[in-house]
Amino acid sequence: MEGFVRREGVLHGDGVALPKLAERFGTPLYVYSRSSLTGALAAWNAAYDWAPHRVCYAVKANASGAILRLFASLGAGADIVSGGEMLAALRAGFPPEAIVFAGVGKTDAELTLGLEKGVGDFNVESEEEVHRLSRLATSLGRTARISLRVNPDIDARSHPYISTGLRQSKFGVDIGDAAALVRRLVSLPSVEVRGLHFHIGSQITEIEPIEAAARELVELARTLLAEGIPLRFIDLGGGLGIDYEGCGVPSPSDLGQRLRPILENLPLEIVLEPGRSLVAASGVLLTRVVLIKEHGGKRFVVVDAGMNDLIRPALYEAYHRIEPVEERVVPMATVDVVGPICETGDFLALDREMPEVEVGDLLAVRDAGAYCFSMASNYNMRPRPAEVVVSNGEPTLARRRESFDDLVRNEV
Repeated sequence: MEGFVRREGVLHGDGVALPKLAERFGTPLYVYSRSSLTGALAAWNAAYDWAPHRVCYAVKANASGAILRLFASLGAGADIVSGGEMLAALRAGFPPEAIVFAGVGKTDAELTLGLEKGVGDFNVESEEEVHRLSRLATSLGRTARISLRVNPDIDARSHPYISTGLRQSKFGVDIGDAAALVRRLVSLPSVEVRGLHFHIGSQITEIEPIEAAARELVELARTLLAEGIPLRFIDLGGGLGIDYEGCGVPSPSDLGQRLRPILENLPLEIVLEPGRSLVAASGVLLTRVVLIKEHGGKRFVVVDAGMNDLIRPALYEAYHRIEPVEERVVPMATVDVVGPICETGDFLALDREMPEVEVGDLLAVRDAGAYCFSMASNYNMRPRPAEVVVSNGEPTLARRRESFDDLVRNEV
């Protein structure tokens, strides 16, 4: 698995020199490594080869059609959270039965679409949602296959905006109420209760919270199985973090081995919903320096990518490594790397020590495959970047750069 490596000081992706991509496709530009994506999925499958399992890619992390088609072709399932993601997953080739539909705010229209398309399972978040599904499925002559999302009140120890397993979270039902709720749900018409589910957060860098949640969910599953409720799977969600800052994080293999004693003798399929850990390290954002500015005792490196292209630093104070694509021997400097958006919060890095750069230099924002393009916007009427996939020394344009005509196309 090559991914992004340096050759003679120049950053390459799957054998393609990144400066050539910037010259051909312009900047800002998202670049994804096919070999890195393929290797990441293989690592997740290998981590659970001791049990029946399904890896369902969390589409919200990056819904680029090229990435979806790749994962579908490799036999993955899809974890979706909207009707749009459902249609994108089906368009990319995911079988309907391999799609898991999650999310706390599914509309009747989305539930109906899922029933009509034959979505494999609905991860339901409340009793009211199941009653709606029962009514809709009955009217359509379909069966709604569901798994109940439980909230184990466990702190994922991640950013509060992406921690979803605490009691005060909007997601799921209290795990203490879950058994009684399942007993009521199994008698509803046109509903088949198939599984139990949790997802306690994103960018989790310690195994203990996931391990604790798994123990609670397994205990609940064993209770219901003993009562004769025919569960088929246990869904452990996603959330495993990646190493943005070089500090080391658990791998899928580390997590799988820690969970094996808890899950191995459970007569249920294991469902996994990784997103960030499948795609983040497989992408970079290329951006070019347009201005160097000294002001107020600070040095600003102004680049052509802004918070509209990559909002994570502005939204979460998230860290992304930023490095010159072409290395040279220069002094280090402490700088703010900022974009062109008319907001003080438009930055990619603050007080970052990095090699001195010049106007025209090309920078790579690393680990930009997850929650980067998928959260991009047209703020300040700026077109979204192009996306390119590199594989075996060849680039393929996956999404063309937006034009001004694209921005106003839907105006009436």
